[in-house]
Amino acid sequence: MKSGSNLEKVLSQGKFAVTAEIGPPKNASPEKLVQDAKILKGWVDAVNITDNQTAVVRLSSIAAGVHLAQNGVEPVVQMTCRDRNRIAMQSDLLGAYSLGIRNLLCLSGDHQKFGNHPQAKNVYDIDSIQLIDMVRGMRDDRKFLCGEEIKEHHPRYFIGAVANPFADPFEFRVLRLEKKINAGADFIQTQSIFDINRFEKFMEMVRRRGLHKKVYIIAGVTPLKSARAARFIQKRVAGMIVPDQLIERMEKAGDQKAEGIKIAVEQIQHIKTIEGVAGVHIMAINWESVVPQIVEMAGLR
Repeated sequence: MKSGSNLEKVLSQGKFAVTAEIGPPKNASPEKLVQDAKILKGWVDAVNITDNQTAVVRLSSIAAGVHLAQNGVEPVVQMTCRDRNRIAMQSDLLGAYSLGIRNLLCLSGDHQKFGNHPQAKNVYDIDSIQLIDMVRGMRDDRKFLCGEEIKEHHPRYFIGAVANPFADPFEFRVLRLEKKINAGADFIQTQSIFDINRFEKFMEMVRRRGLHKKVYIIAGVTPLKSARAARFIQKRVAGMIVPDQLIERMEKAGDQKAEGIKIAVEQIQHIKTIEGVAGVHIMAINWESVVPQIVEMAGLR
């Protein structure tokens, strides 16, 4: 399968891929997206565009993806199951592909109670695994979910999904990953990794089932700005594990931002040595300007 995706090309050639992430603005201007594209261009292979993350209304991920593409950065458009039914999803998938989008990341989506419209109704007509299978069906079977044939110009997406090695129950994480692979996922991006030892155990289970040979696994890394931010993630963000020793290291640092960058670089260098990891996904939340520095310090460019 050739989607025309640069990310797919990089991964299929066995190169260690580097992706980043951008949250679209809470307004109708592409200015911030264009600025971020200029910062990231040449440093990463593709950039994720989040789809109303934390259920907060933002510029459309598809529109944002087009703006990035127009400014020389390949987008990975995210699509959640929270806001659309299967009709709207398939329509948007056709539309995005017609606009040149080639990478898609399939997600369930954060519950609306976390966002700025808690009174909104979740849709969840289908779940993320069904979404993956639907996109694969449009691509490989050339059919809509209802079974009707797509007679010509079917969308050929490079299909992505997510995995969280840190959620409980831990032993089910790999089984859920395998379900996504069987549904049609071509690449996987993981939740942010702070507990490297647990991620090592996760990858051991992945290799035991031979899943690293069926899908490209891109490991998530988030540079921390402060010990306070690290403590917030540890205490308040579900499905995340931040070891106490990492927080203590940040607290002792004279320059906590610099220490956060150093830790991220160390994590990437460690991750590169783990068998079965095909790349790294740098999620510098509202700190996109630091990505080139991390990429350079980690020897990825």
